Amino acid sequence: MGIGEEFIRKTRYGDPGTTDQMRGIPAPELEPEFSGTIHSLPDPDTGTISRIDLSAAIESRESIRRYSDKPLTLAEVSYLLWCTQGVKWIFDDVTFRTVPSSGARHAIDTYLLVNRVEGLKPGLYRFLALEHALGTILEDEYTSELIERACFDQKFISGSAACFIWVADIYRMTWRYGERGFRDIFLDAGHVCQNLYLSAQAVDSGVCAIGAFRDEEINDLLDLDGEKKFVIYLAAVGKNPEEDSED
Repeated sequence: MGIGEEFIRKTRYGDPGTTDQMRGIPAPELEPEFSGTIHSLPDPDTGTISRIDLSAAIESRESIRRYSDKPLTLAEVSYLLWCTQGVKWIFDDVTFRTVPSSGARHAIDTYLLVNRVEGLKPGLYRFLALEHALGTILEDEYTSELIERACFDQKFISGSAACFIWVADIYRMTWRYGERGFRDIFLDAGHVCQNLYLSAQAVDSGVCAIGAFRDEEINDLLDLDGEKKFVIYLAAVGKNPEEDSED
């Protein structure tokens, strides 16, 4: 039996076993604590973002790998972060957000590689969803090259205005669902990325999802252990060039 088949077999619903939630262990924190420089983000609903018909956005959705040199504004980044992980309200130990998540666990954190964003220096940041803010991890213009190398040298990463890097915090999911949670968190990543594809059109931007990366290399760059926390998905974002890009 191959690894993939074994994964499906061992994460089937059946006897779920006893999860930490069943044991009465308190739920894990809603997001990791952050100590460092925090950048407040504009209100994502300032009225400055263009409106786009949902049906039109779905029909025109495509992967865009070429971008103009125009930067994203901080308001636009705020909007995209809210559309992909925005917290609508908090109830006890769960958050209700702009994307669905199994059991409202929301076990994915957004890291943002910044290349060209007004008001931010190039480098690596983490989205603090509960505060709707960005925390600085590293200000370094060469970070983009390292992320690009870890993604098999996909050049459009450095050419983008920003690259969303989604990190799974697996215990936030398995606390409730046990091993089944590993399936659920991959589904959650898909929900988040699709919202980015659709919402980016409202800020005249294109998106290209990235599933090909060297796990150990990119986890090391983000100081993740690769088991309890690991990169699960990425997507580059940039302003559309004057002419249409490829699918």
